[in-house]
Amino acid sequence: MQCEERRRCWTSRRPRRSKYWKESRSLMTDNTWSELDERAIKMAKALSADAVQKAGHGHPGSPISLAPIAYTLYQRFIKHDPNDPNWAGRDRFILSGGHASLTQYVQLYFSGYGLTLDDLKYFRGGADTRTPGHPEYGLTPGIEMTTGPLGQGVASAVGFAYGQRYERGLLDPDAPEGKSPFDHKVWVICGEGDIEEGVSGEASSLAGNEQLGNLFVFFDANHIQIEGETKIALDENVIERYKAYGWYTDEFSFIQPDGSYKEDIEGLSKVIEKAEQVTDRPHFIKVDTLIAWPTPGKTNDPSSHGSALGDEAVAGLKKALGLDPTKTFEVDEEALAHARKVAERGLEAHKEWDDAFEKWADANPDKAALYNRIKNGELPEEFDKAIDDLEAGFEAGSKVATRKASGAVINAIAPIMPELWGGSADLGGSNNTNIKGAASFAPAEDATTQWPDCSPYGRQLHFGVREFAMGCITNGILLGSDTRPFSGTFFQFADYMRAAVRLSALMEIPNLYIWSHDSVALGEDGPTHQPIEHLSSFRDIPQLEVVRPADEWETAEAYRYFFEKKNTLPTAMVLTRQGVPTLVETAEKAKEGVRKGAYVLYGEEGQPDVIIMASGSEVQWALEGAKKLAQEGIKARVISMVSMEWFEEQDDEYKEEILPKGIKARVSIEAGSAMSWYKYLGSYGKAIAIDQFGLQGDGAQNMIDLGITAEHVVEAAKASIEEAR
Repeated sequence: MQCEERRRCWTSRRPRRSKYWKESRSLMTDNTWSELDERAIKMAKALSADAVQKAGHGHPGSPISLAPIAYTLYQRFIKHDPNDPNWAGRDRFILSGGHASLTQYVQLYFSGYGLTLDDLKYFRGGADTRTPGHPEYGLTPGIEMTTGPLGQGVASAVGFAYGQRYERGLLDPDAPEGKSPFDHKVWVICGEGDIEEGVSGEASSLAGNEQLGNLFVFFDANHIQIEGETKIALDENVIERYKAYGWYTDEFSFIQPDGSYKEDIEGLSKVIEKAEQVTDRPHFIKVDTLIAWPTPGKTNDPSSHGSALGDEAVAGLKKALGLDPTKTFEVDEEALAHARKVAERGLEAHKEWDDAFEKWADANPDKAALYNRIKNGELPEEFDKAIDDLEAGFEAGSKVATRKASGAVINAIAPIMPELWGGSADLGGSNNTNIKGAASFAPAEDATTQWPDCSPYGRQLHFGVREFAMGCITNGILLGSDTRPFSGTFFQFADYMRAAVRLSALMEIPNLYIWSHDSVALGEDGPTHQPIEHLSSFRDIPQLEVVRPADEWETAEAYRYFFEKKNTLPTAMVLTRQGVPTLVETAEKAKEGVRKGAYVLYGEEGQPDVIIMASGSEVQWALEGAKKLAQEGIKARVISMVSMEWFEEQDDEYKEEILPKGIKARVSIEAGSAMSWYKYLGSYGKAIAIDQFGLQGDGAQNMIDLGITAEHVVEAAKASIEEAR
């Protein structure tokens, strides 16, 4: 999908005017289990096998054995309206094991989400398919998030539950349990691969700590993965692990004591109904299955996990199901019509919810106005004034770390943006991500000496040392609510969360990352904590916007632009530990310049002899170097490159104005790898960079020892001018 189409998806996925849903399980649930349901499940198995066989590749085993579980959830338990996939009152379903995507595609087809039989036939097809190999957010109606990288679905689902709770706290905190328009459940199906990935454990630990009673995870324990039986790599008691996390746990098996196999939907439904009565803990239900059952020669066989079954096995499956083995993509129209009645039940539940919401909105006009504002992604009227008032206190020449400037911006806008919440991976004081006076998002009994004010609806997040989970959880918050999360850590440790950052970029969701201690200037913690390759490597992630402001002014204006542009892409604020001077030049030019990504900070008049480009803390050395060159009669232009991504969004005319092609002599200075600068340097440019690991020692001395100085700017500029002649 093209970038602009995905951005429209971010806007369109936001629910229409929110309306209230009165808890009404009876409307969503048809409690009778009939022969038509059995026929629908058989059809789901056969369609899954046919789709993979036609594609010639894929993962047929899990969709075949998961068909009864997924069908039961969609027909009996998940609150949804296929007529309106973005209904605000819906439950959210996440297939964490995205390789089993047909599990969900078939249920979306059955339920009436707009998928057709041709879509199933085009499974894993070309770029225009609506049924890609792994579910993609914004592409297929009914898909809540992109999954495939294992573990992230479970971890992000925790974020969905976070978002639901916080949004409820903003808008309807006093409603009885289950009676708020903002009450919904989060349903997840995962497998052994998800459980093996560490991030699922990181996030599950937090979910238990936060007592997220609206989260339901079904663990498909088929004991098979690509390399064979899972016991070679996964042999602990997973149920006991989740008990230790503080979850409600239960287990159910389709494998009978005598070794036979029975897909006992009634028994499973009773287990789920029992779990629903527990509201003070997340829920983990293990279901023992046999992969690909009842496919002859492929049931409980690793080959069924990630390869087409083969014509003979597919025919054998259909014969075992009582279907015609000679037919492909056969649709039982009567069973399909029966399954699609779920849309009627969903529509009726939606209508009741609509009517009741009007009463809530009438009784809570201020809350309703807040909801409408955040739903539409609008800023409060006082937003600009809050930042302007902050900037009025900036003093040219004072030294302020950009991490502190970032914290000042957050605390300036937090009082007028209750939808803004966040925290850090145990580095809140260092990252400056703490919101003054905010309650912590935690049960009251978890209060500590340091954090005495805890509430289930608090806005200060504490992730512990769990960077990867933090990235996934904030992704889930964005996808599952209309609130705006942020998260922080040291830039070096952003590598721990890289996979979640990449997924946010792929989904095009506006996550906000606050990464401080951005260079060797952090000092005595040494090279283990000093980022080198990070700026270049994160800039290499498509659709991630990396922002590195030079001082207080640029930091404040970067935040202003991030929120004002209604960004649909994730953005990383990369910030200093050390104080940097508040520049006279940025005071005059940052307001217009920052939003362009790069702008002329010095040497605007006339044609320069050399262009000096810098970001962040190195802008000061670029300016000093340019002024030294001026004393020698060399005219230098200094460009503050706040964000390469924002600069690349500008038209060609602006780019030429800032970086004229005719000026071949160029210098870049940045305290990290030079890799991302070469596209701007050209053939004669010189990069002042750090392409080695950092040093133990004082931060300022590290910068000098590694060549990040004004003197090196002068030297490099002269060399570039000479070569460009």
